[in-house]
Amino acid sequence: MSTVIEQTVQARLVASAPQMESVPATLHYDRRDPFAVRIDFPGPATLEGTDVSWAFSRELLAEGVHEPAGLGDVRLRPYGYDRTVLEFHAPEGMAMVHIRTGDLRRFLERVQEAVPAGREHLYLGLDQDLTELLRDAA
Repeated sequence: MSTVIEQTVQARLVASAPQMESVPATLHYDRRDPFAVRIDFPGPATLEGTDVSWAFSRELLAEGVHEPAGLGDVRLRPYGYDRTVLEFHAPEGMAMVHIRTGDLRRFLERVQEAVPAGREHLYLGLDQDLTELLRDAA
C-alpha cells in the first residue's frame, strides 16, 4: 500500500516588483518513490498558465532548510529567521520562491515518519517492478 503525503504551503514569488505575490503550492511525497519530493504550482501561478511540478531529492530539501544546497536545477537556502528560498532553474529562466521554513520542517517530519532517512531502499519495491517487467515482456 502506498503512503502519500501532501501539504499545502504558501509560496511567495520573488519578482522585480516591490511586492511579492503569494501563491498556493503543494508539497508531495509518495513512499513508492522514497528518495524524491515534489512541489506543484497551479496554472495561475505560472507564466504559461499550466500546472508546473518540480521533483528533487528529499535529502536536498532537508539540507536546504539548514544551509545552502543544490548545484543543479533546484537550489535551496535559508533566508532570515523563518524562510527558505527555493530556486528553480530551467532553459526558459529562473523562478524563486520563499516558503516558511516551519512548513517545510513539518512536511519533512511527516516524510521521516513514513520512511526514515537511510531506509528509503527498503521501500523501492524492486521485486514487484521486476515481476511486472518480466510479465509484460512475455
